Amino acid sequence: MKKIMDGNEAASYVSYNFTEVAGIYPITPASPMAELTDKWSSEGKLNYFGTPVKVVEMESEAGAAGMVHGSLQAGALTTTYTASQGLLLMIPNMYKIAGEMLPCVINVAARSLATHALSIFGDHQDVYATRATGFAILCSSSVQQVMDLTGVCHLSAIKGRIPFINFFDGFRTSHELQKVEVIDTLKLKDLIDEKSLTMFRERAMNPKKPTIRGTAQNEDIYFQATEVRNSYYDKIPDIVNDYMEEINKITGRNYQPFNYYGSENATKVIVAMGSVCETIKDTVDYLNNVKGENVGLMEVHLYRPFSAKYFLKVLPKSVKKIAVLDRTKEHGATGEPLFLDVVETIKEVDARVNVYGGRYGL
Repeated sequence: MKKIMDGNEAASYVSYNFTEVAGIYPITPASPMAELTDKWSSEGKLNYFGTPVKVVEMESEAGAAGMVHGSLQAGALTTTYTASQGLLLMIPNMYKIAGEMLPCVINVAARSLATHALSIFGDHQDVYATRATGFAILCSSSVQQVMDLTGVCHLSAIKGRIPFINFFDGFRTSHELQKVEVIDTLKLKDLIDEKSLTMFRERAMNPKKPTIRGTAQNEDIYFQATEVRNSYYDKIPDIVNDYMEEINKITGRNYQPFNYYGSENATKVIVAMGSVCETIKDTVDYLNNVKGENVGLMEVHLYRPFSAKYFLKVLPKSVKKIAVLDRTKEHGATGEPLFLDVVETIKEVDARVNVYGGRYGL
């Protein structure tokens, strides 16, 4: 079935099914996701668990994040939708949610942050600001990808016990109307890891099964608990890849943590994520087919955890130069975030490859 919708509706269409509780507060350009969820809930639309989503609007994004955290502690699959300063207000709770390994999904229409002036247009400053929280981060480049990959975030969060940011570009994708192939949500439901979901429910706060939470720890114990979570993050790229393979079977498309597009023998490759990838693909086609060049694109989907294994798996061995495009400006840094990840990955395998950083679209 094909339907005309924008990125916000595509995210909500899939996310609604996995969501039992939604803590919301409106912010441009993410507001339509919460509005649609609220609308469908009021109409009695049922999620995968046979109930309408319980929607609670708070007094700010900080309140919404606190409400989401508490709902997750009570054993309910909980979601929120935000952007820009709204996402930053959620950061304190995001550290707690990730540290407690709760299967939260935050849907983000990425947007500029107010610095010397307010900007409501799209870049990746807000998402990059959360990369230390412990949330996994998955990016979609088009409305169709939002439809196909939103489920990967929810499924992976449940199975992997790591919360996810599901993000796409504000306005450019969130409000872009496209005719998309609607994913079969019944097939998505079959992919839920029921054992992991049951374990999440059983870990819920319950007066009949008391547990201690929110303790204070000295550095010896705190550090051990922090390090022991490494194994869960190590598994996330494989979990995401496995679910992408299942999505590929459903949709007939080809999703991987990193998708390569272009010449198999490319000597020059751009690395980027977000809506710019759709434009770069057209440019790659023109340069290869018309100008006779050997170029390609590495389209980033799974940004955190950043997997060198999956990056190098699809990067052409012939590459000599890589241009990494970041849609952010990080003052005082030696390079922008995605650039630094690529440099670290490449220098471990071939220091002769030149990696150049650039920023765009602020």
